[in-house]
Amino acid sequence: MPAGQNRPAAFRRPPGTSSPGRLPSLAVSLLAGIPLAAGCGGSDAGASGSPALTPGRARQVVAEYAATVGQAGDRLDASLLPKVETDPQRTMDTAAVRLRQVSGARTGLLKFSQVSVIVPRLSGYPRWFAASAVSGSGKGALRHALLFTQEKADAPWLLAADPFPTGSSLDHVALDRDGYATAVAASSGKGLAMSPGALPAAHAALLNEGPRAAGADRLAPGPRTTEAFAALRRVEAGLRKSGVTLSSRFEPGSAQVRALRTRDGGAVVWYVLKQREAYSAAKKGKLTVTGDLVGLAPPSSVSTRMDTTVLIQYLATVPAHGRAGVSGMYRKAVAASGR
Repeated sequence: MPAGQNRPAAFRRPPGTSSPGRLPSLAVSLLAGIPLAAGCGGSDAGASGSPALTPGRARQVVAEYAATVGQAGDRLDASLLPKVETDPQRTMDTAAVRLRQVSGARTGLLKFSQVSVIVPRLSGYPRWFAASAVSGSGKGALRHALLFTQEKADAPWLLAADPFPTGSSLDHVALDRDGYATAVAASSGKGLAMSPGALPAAHAALLNEGPRAAGADRLAPGPRTTEAFAALRRVEAGLRKSGVTLSSRFEPGSAQVRALRTRDGGAVVWYVLKQREAYSAAKKGKLTVTGDLVGLAPPSSVSTRMDTTVLIQYLATVPAHGRAGVSGMYRKAVAASGR
């Protein structure tokens, strides 16, 4: 899979295009897609609170975001991103802009269609809401699961996450009679097979140690779980044959876990993992800075060792009973260094 295919938007590589390859980028591509809190403790957070904002204002936020990030992509200007994004999205998209700056590959503006906003009732700050949207058309159409946050009153609404779901998970969010959603606390396991906040650690354990890891059995097998683990093991074996050693470790990211109650009593959940990769080679020339790492480190800085940091956003659905399914993701290398 092309390195930029995980995150096509105004300044990302559109689907179906190629990107410069590097031997270690196989791990990046395979993990990207194989076949290759909410607030405080308690049960449902803010179930009786006030809406985070009006649906009309939420749609306006989405439109303002698309306009500004489209300009950032068209101008290849990452300085515009802090106006409409916060971490982890900002760090990931800044790295994406740096990649495109190297090639000078400018793209058109970002346009969303089929926009549907999902506003939860919340108590206090930070506040947040979700939106489902589609960019592109035909075979190039992509579904977005946008998550916007506001840290305090009068602060700007900023995009915090945008994993790409393969299905219509957000269509199943439960709405009350006034059309508002219910936020689920990250620590709440009420009526769920597992608490939303337990997802990052369970997912990281599975990717590190495989399906037999503690807690890994709470995740359904699939392209972003069991198949991703198997793919990474194959990549490591293939690299060893070519004289390159890869070690990789996943851990929960620092981003807050957000969740919304679904109509069947489950929850749709946004969370982030951090991956640290270390490549080493006995001979010079085996490692190069290309593919998804372009713009993150000077090619001349890499000789026999390369360390990278990757952020991965996920969208998952936790049922009332059974295993959680991971339906969406956005993966981007955000740092690299060599010696």
